[in-house]
Amino acid sequence: MKLKIVFFGTPNFVVPVLDVLQKNFDLVGVVTTPDAPTGRKKILAPTPIKAHFLKTNPQGLVISSQQFSNETIEQLQNLHLDLFVVAAYGHLVAENVLRIPKYGSLNIHPSLLPKYRGPSPIQSAILNGDQISGITIIKMDEELDHGPIITQKEMPLSDTDTFESLKVKMFEQSAAILPSIIDRFVKDKITPKEQDHKNATYCEHITKLDGYFDSNNPPSFEKLNRMTRAYYPWPTAWTRIKIMNNESRIIKLLPGKRIQLEGGKPMTEKEFVNGYPEAKQLLAQLFAR
Repeated sequence: MKLKIVFFGTPNFVVPVLDVLQKNFDLVGVVTTPDAPTGRKKILAPTPIKAHFLKTNPQGLVISSQQFSNETIEQLQNLHLDLFVVAAYGHLVAENVLRIPKYGSLNIHPSLLPKYRGPSPIQSAILNGDQISGITIIKMDEELDHGPIITQKEMPLSDTDTFESLKVKMFEQSAAILPSIIDRFVKDKITPKEQDHKNATYCEHITKLDGYFDSNNPPSFEKLNRMTRAYYPWPTAWTRIKIMNNESRIIKLLPGKRIQLEGGKPMTEKEFVNGYPEAKQLLAQLFAR
């Protein structure tokens, strides 16, 4: 019989993990964050994981929650589950919930743990100029990204990788190896290895202010390039400049030497200078010419 699994996840880049679980196991349901207002009209919308799951499982179990009531815990216990799989869920899961399945809970983390425990490991790897990163699958415990390692897979990083591109590649690769890892794990063919906790490093939630730089004293070209790639598509590397009648406006630097005036469309450097010639000197400085 196929293993009975519940998947915990939220954003669209972990859909490949959801798909591979549906294909290879008995995916009983998903746990995701609650519906949230989106777009300019703030229309309430489901998370990508919820929407994707319900397309093929319209009557499937969906738990939209950040905390688990006694009723929800009892509901999960009554399913007699074999495993939880967690990937970019967005919230810590309490220990009493992690213990519900027969084989516990596995988490897919996009770094080579114990490096970059926390919510922004991909951005941190780019910002620090790492040449190697990867994915780690751990058996979860009550602490953040702390549990023993089931497997790791290294990935080389290039100087063109962005958060947008890396998050997709990392979770696609994790999805590719996940079925065999789960099969070996539940058959006791993998011995979990404790992390080297004394070498653990941590990263924090990204905020809009993280992408800001002072246009009058900008960072080095190398640092600004890393910021541009790490903070794309959000919050982007951004600053304020004075253009057109000395008006202060926000500009965003995008990968490929593109510039975007806040509220406008992305442009090439040449297009931007044609429209705002007063920015020519600043852009030449930012792009190190």
